[in-house]
Amino acid sequence: MEKSAYKELKETLLTKKKNGYDLISQEELSAMETYCTGYKAFLNAGKTERLCVREAIRLAEAAGYQPYTRGMALKTGDKVYVCNRGKALMLAQIGQKPLSEGVQLTAAHIDSPRLDLKPNPLYEDSELAYFKTHYYGGIRKYQWVTLPLALYGVIVMKDGRKMEVNIGGEAGDPRLVITDLLPHLGAAQNKKPLSEAIPGETLNLLLGSRPIGGEDESGRVKLAVMQLLNEKYGITEDDFNSAELEAVPAVDACDIGLDRSLIGAYGHDDRVCAYAALKALLDMEQVPQKTAMCILADKEEIGSDGVTGMQSAAFDAFMEDLCAAQNVPLRACFEKSFCLSADVTAAFDPNYPDVFEKRNESYLNYGIGLCKYTGARGKSGASDADAETVAYVRRLFDDAGVIWQISELGKVDAGGGGTVAMYMANRNINTLDAGVPVLSMHAPFETVSKLDCYETYKGMKAVFQAEQ
Repeated sequence: MEKSAYKELKETLLTKKKNGYDLISQEELSAMETYCTGYKAFLNAGKTERLCVREAIRLAEAAGYQPYTRGMALKTGDKVYVCNRGKALMLAQIGQKPLSEGVQLTAAHIDSPRLDLKPNPLYEDSELAYFKTHYYGGIRKYQWVTLPLALYGVIVMKDGRKMEVNIGGEAGDPRLVITDLLPHLGAAQNKKPLSEAIPGETLNLLLGSRPIGGEDESGRVKLAVMQLLNEKYGITEDDFNSAELEAVPAVDACDIGLDRSLIGAYGHDDRVCAYAALKALLDMEQVPQKTAMCILADKEEIGSDGVTGMQSAAFDAFMEDLCAAQNVPLRACFEKSFCLSADVTAAFDPNYPDVFEKRNESYLNYGIGLCKYTGARGKSGASDADAETVAYVRRLFDDAGVIWQISELGKVDAGGGGTVAMYMANRNINTLDAGVPVLSMHAPFETVSKLDCYETYKGMKAVFQAEQ
């Protein structure tokens, strides 16, 4: 075979992955930077799921969205949203086609691994005051010590008054910290497995050390801290019983690398996909053919249970209301719908190659990562999209010029992970996972590629603008 014929055959038949920077135009590079500037601002404003919802609503209302109330008459082009208990959000733009033709969905989650305060958190030991915590989601505990932390959330009084808490989130605020053992005394700790070196019950937030009262009194530092909290928020210790307080890294999103090609931040998982889905919906210039919906869910990191998780009936209730207005059975809408489960995937890390299978991994700068299935070992807990659904997304992305790749999350026996995909698929909605590859996933400071962020946004737009 002639060399030229061999080359042509090879280019025609074999897959050749390309770095996104070899494909993207100069004009899109500029648009990418603008998009990522907005994304970093969204991260800084949304350090918790409640704050994410608040910021998302602000952006949505600026784009013409209004709160939906049951029974509201809707027409083509109308933009509405439903806020679920301040911790999850559903947005929809009514399309030109009836709901009997289905909807185009993206579903992301806005909760991230963190440290929650226990119901009775405040205590004193050796004249130091602390908060007890209970970690939320799959963290590596050793990563959370010796970091500056901020505390966000709400305290709800018995009479219903809600106090918003922000300690360490503003410039000049004091921060909190979890201390670690010094290396000089850490010989025994060093011999423990990584998962056991920092027990969960030692993830205690240091609050203060200055006592009040006479030296013969007990609990003087604890009382001093409680006095400060009472002065600022008007609470007593009993009010912690009805509080949701979350400790997160006190760090803002920033560019990473000398070339500024990466973004480092807390909460990329999964706010990087949530923002892409939200922004794609808000940026649509024309009324979509099918009704376009963006779901920002809570509780994914702990199984999607609860009233604000993706397994909640809240989504079904919203969809039933919309369908009832058009006299369409909900099941008829679902069976014609498509959902892009927008969640992050693991980026190949050359520092830890042993857990990755190089032929089937996502790489930074290679675009949005499609995942036919997630789950763990033997695809347990995966919806496993069918070939027709994957082909549909390939076509959508290629037609829209979206840079994409397809991958798994690590070697078969190395572990695995889950998303909201199976909960959407269980509703008889064709569903595929797709999202941004992440380095250091679930760490207090994660890293993503700007190019992958932008291509994910383009992918979400392609889903919303689909005609079939």
